[in-house]
Amino acid sequence: MTDRTARVARTPMSRRAVLRTAGLTGLGLGLGAAACGRGFGGGDDAEGGTVALNMVWWGDAKRAEKTQAALDIFQRKNPGVTVRTEYQDSGPYKDKLATRFAAGDAPDVMAMRMDSLREYADRGALLDLGQHADTVDLTGLSENARALAAVGDRTYGVPAGLNAIGFVVNRTLTEKYGVAVPDGDTWNWPDLARFAREVTRASGGKVYGTNFEAYTLANIIVFTRQRGEDFYTADGGLGVSEATVADWFGMVESMRAEGGFPPAGFIEKIGASAEQSYLARGSIASQIIPTNNLLAFNSAAGGNLALLRIPGETRSTRRGQSVDCPHLWSVAAASKHRAEALRLLDFLVNDVEASKATGTTRGVPANSTVADEIKATLSRDDQVATEYLGGLQREQLPRSYTYPPGSSKIAATLESIAAEVEFTRQTPQQAAKAFVEAGRKALGR
Repeated sequence: MTDRTARVARTPMSRRAVLRTAGLTGLGLGLGAAACGRGFGGGDDAEGGTVALNMVWWGDAKRAEKTQAALDIFQRKNPGVTVRTEYQDSGPYKDKLATRFAAGDAPDVMAMRMDSLREYADRGALLDLGQHADTVDLTGLSENARALAAVGDRTYGVPAGLNAIGFVVNRTLTEKYGVAVPDGDTWNWPDLARFAREVTRASGGKVYGTNFEAYTLANIIVFTRQRGEDFYTADGGLGVSEATVADWFGMVESMRAEGGFPPAGFIEKIGASAEQSYLARGSIASQIIPTNNLLAFNSAAGGNLALLRIPGETRSTRRGQSVDCPHLWSVAAASKHRAEALRLLDFLVNDVEASKATGTTRGVPANSTVADEIKATLSRDDQVATEYLGGLQREQLPRSYTYPPGSSKIAATLESIAAEVEFTRQTPQQAAKAFVEAGRKALGR
């Protein structure tokens, strides 16, 4: 799932290029690091026989601060184990992790992207946690949560937290312009279009009613499920039809033509943080966000956001939302310190003190008992997000299938094709045909 609020025009480096250049770039990749001065380049054991684990992830300094607080507790409870941490922005993380593996210098514990899990698992690069149930206890996770890291009958990670996508509406703006906030339990996509039009018209065009990324996989996946299809099938194929992709783009462009959605080119690259978002600027009144970002967005937007379900959840063919996670924690199969790395994973999932320290920076704790125990210690916004996720987990939701190898190309294709539609260089129907063809080719189907 992405935290971005603006379309980023970029040409990602291919994985093949990363692997080709691994021997040239070495490990001098210059990342900000906590407790490690070598950047994204691993580290040897500490002096005196102490085991030094190398743990990497993406995120900002705030996330690093909270993570380090939890790791300080782990190190206190596990004398003789040191955790050297490294982090960076999300953009280059994927390629630099590939470089580490290609150079034979995999980190012990790492944040694993959902669209990368199958690729690493199929290469035998990750440890199967199912073989270590005596060390990493996953019994506190729901079936859907455990399934997030499943490839066949094997488990290659644990959720770093649980989240979903939700629709936030800035009530300060709706109250200012006299527009009612829709009922989040019953609204559908036409209701969103009507709401967006009303906001734009009532504000005299000063505020657009809504904006969300047509190219974000998490968004179109929910829309696809609501229509009775699976974007990815259980066997790793592309299940979305051309008709659904065309309707997705057509719906967005219809809202754009009506004025409820910003005009083409309005949303520019302004940064990934909530503070830099158009929601915080007051330029739009609603958007889709990951629920673990509610606290940050609500603070940036003035503190009066309402969190709603995605439109169409109760009035479509079936449910579309699911319980997901920002990323998984995985262990490298080549780790020299498996026992300690597994102990760290168990701590992150099952230790109440650890979750109190990290809060919901990566979502609601995957262990439902731990989530209940820390709820009272959370801020009001984090409690809202926790209740939202807790409610979803008690409902009958569709299964989230692991992204198959090739999904990175699919995500890049969706982004480029969405831009073609936005600037009217392709019709929604043309874009849908091109996307499905490219998607099947990326998956080798």
